[in-house]
Amino acid sequence: MYCNIRRQRCTLLTPVWRASRKRYEKVERLVAHTSGTTARPKGVTHTHQTLLENVKLTCSAAPDSLQTLLVMTQMAYVSAICIVLLPAIVTGGTCVLVPAFDAPLVLDLIERFQCSFTFGLPPMVQLLLEEQGRKPREVRALRTFLAGGDSVPLSTQERFQTLFGIPVREAYGMTETGPSVCNPADAIRSGSLGKALDGVEVHVVDSNSKDTSDGQIGEIAVRSPASFVGYCDDPVATREALRDGWLRTGDLARRDADGYLWFEGRKKEIIVRDGLNISPQEVEEAIYDHPAVLEVAVVGIPDPVEVHGEQVLAFVSLRDGLVTDEGDLRDHARQRLADFKVPERILFLKELPKGIIGKVQRRTLKEMSSTAA
Repeated sequence: MYCNIRRQRCTLLTPVWRASRKRYEKVERLVAHTSGTTARPKGVTHTHQTLLENVKLTCSAAPDSLQTLLVMTQMAYVSAICIVLLPAIVTGGTCVLVPAFDAPLVLDLIERFQCSFTFGLPPMVQLLLEEQGRKPREVRALRTFLAGGDSVPLSTQERFQTLFGIPVREAYGMTETGPSVCNPADAIRSGSLGKALDGVEVHVVDSNSKDTSDGQIGEIAVRSPASFVGYCDDPVATREALRDGWLRTGDLARRDADGYLWFEGRKKEIIVRDGLNISPQEVEEAIYDHPAVLEVAVVGIPDPVEVHGEQVLAFVSLRDGLVTDEGDLRDHARQRLADFKVPERILFLKELPKGIIGKVQRRTLKEMSSTAA
């Protein structure tokens, strides 16, 4: 569906928001649910004011690309609303809506409407690459491709640069905080999440909420004008999550000397084997390098002999027409990883399970792993 929503800088909407701000802040709410990747989805409450702050952050990250914006993620989630749809409205841009993600359709629309900006998840990037490699479209109008929700493998980023002529700009945010960190357009560091956006405070902290040193892994904490006001009908969870405006995200990262954040996994997903921490993302990156691999997700499962704590289990889907086996992939990973990080088992699936937004559902994989033991 194509929607031209050009307004003169929203001259009709802005006075209404300003004149009625107090009423909107007291009454009007948006409840967006988290994706449920690692836990049950929660209702995240935003006001019109926090949504507007979300839009400002997105516009500051890509001010020169907001002419024709493509929404390819589900409209039920903040990523579609705040990163693509609302910026199009506020800036008077044109918005192209996709009924459901389909790589051939997305590329056709980018070519047809000369889309300049979009946001996608890593699995979408993979599928777009496969389709563009199979049947190239004219995509030179695309100036900004933001990606978030998980890490984009370096091999994927390199291939995207080759086929699309622009880099993938990784960014970081949550339903609760909106966009918080993004790679600057003029200073991208591939593999990093980027730097904190203007007006957003981002710290990497230890278990005592103290700032870590550069290069040391800690938990990402965010305080932002775009942050949510609470979890719907759950004041206890709200008090636990927001402390003096700071949200402890549960995501791990290290900061370099220039302020770039490098994702190191999620606290709930870290695999502990023989007392040593293993980041699933590091193992996934090593397996992604294999030419036959389309997608991979790594989880930890209990060690059946109760000696090592957890085992590393990888779920893999392959590219059409290409084959490999468990032994080959383990040998491939062993060339890039320490021995204790190499998966004990690799299971092959036609497609990895994903939620409505398109993120890999690690909870489902954990459940599947119990039957695969």
